[in-house]
Amino acid sequence: MKKILLSCLIAVFFSAWAAAQSGSTVIKAGYLVDPETGAISKDQIILIEGGKIIQVSDVLKIPKGANVIDLSDQYILPGMMDCHTHLCWHINDKKNDGYVMSIVREPTAYRAIQGVMNAKDMLHAGFTTVRDVGNNGNYADAALRMAIEDGLVEGPTIVNAGRIISPFGGQRWVIPERKDYTQPEYFFADTRDEIKKAIRENIHFGAKVIKLVVDDQKYIYSAEDIAFAKKEANLAGLKLAAHCATDAGARNAIEANVASIEHGFGMTPATMALAAEKQIPFVSTTFSLPVLESLASDLSHTPLEDYTSGVNTLKMAYEHDVFVAFGSDIIGKVPNMDRGAATLTFLKSFQDAGASNLQILQAFTVNSMKTIGLQNERGLIKSGWAADIIAVPADPIKNIETLKQVVFVMKNGKVIKSK
Repeated sequence: MKKILLSCLIAVFFSAWAAAQSGSTVIKAGYLVDPETGAISKDQIILIEGGKIIQVSDVLKIPKGANVIDLSDQYILPGMMDCHTHLCWHINDKKNDGYVMSIVREPTAYRAIQGVMNAKDMLHAGFTTVRDVGNNGNYADAALRMAIEDGLVEGPTIVNAGRIISPFGGQRWVIPERKDYTQPEYFFADTRDEIKKAIRENIHFGAKVIKLVVDDQKYIYSAEDIAFAKKEANLAGLKLAAHCATDAGARNAIEANVASIEHGFGMTPATMALAAEKQIPFVSTTFSLPVLESLASDLSHTPLEDYTSGVNTLKMAYEHDVFVAFGSDIIGKVPNMDRGAATLTFLKSFQDAGASNLQILQAFTVNSMKTIGLQNERGLIKSGWAADIIAVPADPIKNIETLKQVVFVMKNGKVIKSK
């Protein structure tokens, strides 16, 4: 009996000693929210070491020497995710076509600096992971990702797309004298060889996901073209995200089994049903009214008309049980808001589409995690996963607006923001 007792004491001692040496952190979580199920566990202890969650329990003994963070009066949940960002794009020109002018006037180095600002604002708002899907000049997104990974600047984990691949012309119209004015925003790729070359060049220069503009012109990629691009991306371990602005484009992308449908503005009920049947994630970029109003000069309709159309598309997705993930697609400056605050205005879009608070929370967390492809890595508060954790003052399942009041942010076990 004495030997057993001695062994236990030695084990406890070395456990405490090891915790102190490794710089363990413990979070006292008053209310731990599971976005997958909506369950809330009270008075949990989260043990973190080396940037990862080691254990979550209500009976865990706090290791001696651990750094204790008391959030016993807060609601704790995984960091939020945004599947469709443009961090290195910050249009601030309502008088002209800001889309075009930013390409003409702003070099890649300046775009990268914009990205540093927006990345920090997103992280402090509670977004610990984003997928950045192009419009970054000449790989400003890759430079931003590397700078964050190296600890030079603050920002979320970034899964970046590099240059967008599209049919000739991209998402705008070019003239014969200036066929290249939208470069380097886009790779114009119309043959299989051009598609392959564009994908490989993107990967070589640091892309972690491939973004394909399926339509936006009178000519669009066929399902076979998209499947070819998907296979080429998959060979290097990358997913393919498909920008779709028409029903025909979305249907081709769904038939090709892409990783996600981005936007889906023109999708019909039948195409929504097909997306649900094939379990293709729909990344909703249903602009909020403040964002649409900031882009008024670039819109073909009034902000309210575009907002209503977007909300109806999102509502249709939920009515057809489509797997919905969140994407902001913000490209410009919203008055009196930084990028993080502007992104959180999209909560209203989901509310107006009839989504429940749990569905909204899932879109902003676990559904985006699965869409990006981060399962078993980050996006849940469980043993072995990255310690990406936020805290809010109220239950988000009862009041989703509390996501606008993030008081604590931890990324990879490092405290970024605290109350």
